[in-house]
Amino acid sequence: MIDFGSFQSRSCRGNSRRAFLRTAAAAPFAVGLGLPSSEAIAKVREQAKAKSVILLWLWGGPSHIDLVDPKPDAPMDYRGPFGTIPTKTPGMRFTEILPRMAARSDRYSVVRSMVNSRNGHPDAGTVGVTGFEESPGPVQPNFGSIVAKHHSSSGSLPPFFYVGKGIPRDLPRRIEGYGGGTLGKAWDPFLVNCSERGDVSIPTLKLLPKLNANRITDRRQLLRELDDERHRLDAVGIDEWGRAYQSAYGLLTSPQARGAFDLTQESKKTRAGYGRTTFGQGCLLARRLAEAGVPYIQVNWSEYVETFTPNGDWGWDTHIYNFELLQDRHGPIFDRAFSALLDDLNDRGMMQDTLLVAMGEFGRTPKISNRAAREHWNRCYFSIWAGAGIEEGRCIGESDAKAEFPVTRPINPLMAGTTIAELCGVGAQQRAEMKVLDGGSLIDELL
Repeated sequence: MIDFGSFQSRSCRGNSRRAFLRTAAAAPFAVGLGLPSSEAIAKVREQAKAKSVILLWLWGGPSHIDLVDPKPDAPMDYRGPFGTIPTKTPGMRFTEILPRMAARSDRYSVVRSMVNSRNGHPDAGTVGVTGFEESPGPVQPNFGSIVAKHHSSSGSLPPFFYVGKGIPRDLPRRIEGYGGGTLGKAWDPFLVNCSERGDVSIPTLKLLPKLNANRITDRRQLLRELDDERHRLDAVGIDEWGRAYQSAYGLLTSPQARGAFDLTQESKKTRAGYGRTTFGQGCLLARRLAEAGVPYIQVNWSEYVETFTPNGDWGWDTHIYNFELLQDRHGPIFDRAFSALLDDLNDRGMMQDTLLVAMGEFGRTPKISNRAAREHWNRCYFSIWAGAGIEEGRCIGESDAKAEFPVTRPINPLMAGTTIAELCGVGAQQRAEMKVLDGGSLIDELL
């Protein structure tokens, strides 16, 4: 049902590499709106390894030591209660709460030496999805905005989607680097919600109570309806206003675009395989959007970081009940949804040109707190990478004996974003022209 209202790090398998071929210069942009022509879009996508990116944003800070970087020989007040299990990657073990992912580790690679310069959620979140700190400004663009601007969109669907309840935030404020930043608000993400039942809604259209599919017959009528409602749009520039609602128009009037949101077209087995959770069904929606040609889809685990808060949605900020939640809720949901998405992309022949990345803004304190849980920890955490030219079955980087600090080259979000951009055909020349990801380098161990 549709409601329209990031010195060389060591690998667990060694350091063999393949040369990375950078893409050719960007195709020329079309005059007029400043967007690429359809011919340029086709050329760019043909050159790029990744035609679509799916970023699973694990908002709130998932515990690396309790998931993919366990330390069974560490003292008890570090290692926690979970046992460890082997994966298909030689020398790499996970905790027992990720059995499906452990059985598929030969199809993706894990980075265990991520670091973030900030330790608070919104600040670290902006670094996590832009590579740069919020202050001093200006705020830099989200990785998705960079890819979206480079690829644009040749159809009715916007080029950058957020799948989730809202822009990631903690209780006081949201991530500042959620959208276009210096590229402009025209490259902000287009937000869609997906319930645990697979019902999809588009909040943008709900801003316009007079707007519905029956009343829209052409663009002029749409613009008249929008003009009547402009007073409802607070502090929004005309460029953003026009683009957002032209996208809404396209979604309403294109059967193919609307079809991308209809999860009832999937079999009951497929939908159940992802899990009847908002994150699981959101991952399924992301696969459908990638299949429809959307260049960048960010699936947000939650809108709020906090696990327990009024009107919250169970983020990874597990200051209390860390182990209980990981065992009974967060771990199983992530294990199931990630594995289902990996299987689905593989079965549909989409892994070659779809980049799948999972990460949060930081990890959690390796030493267990006096609340029998874990606090924020930006000095060492993880990310997971698959598809689109990523080497499979590798363990990149290494943390120390207590999972407190990397003992190999630290890998930061700017490197993650640069790698994502490069795999999407946004090479060094294109990044320089857009003035984005300045100083970024590749995580070449992945390639």
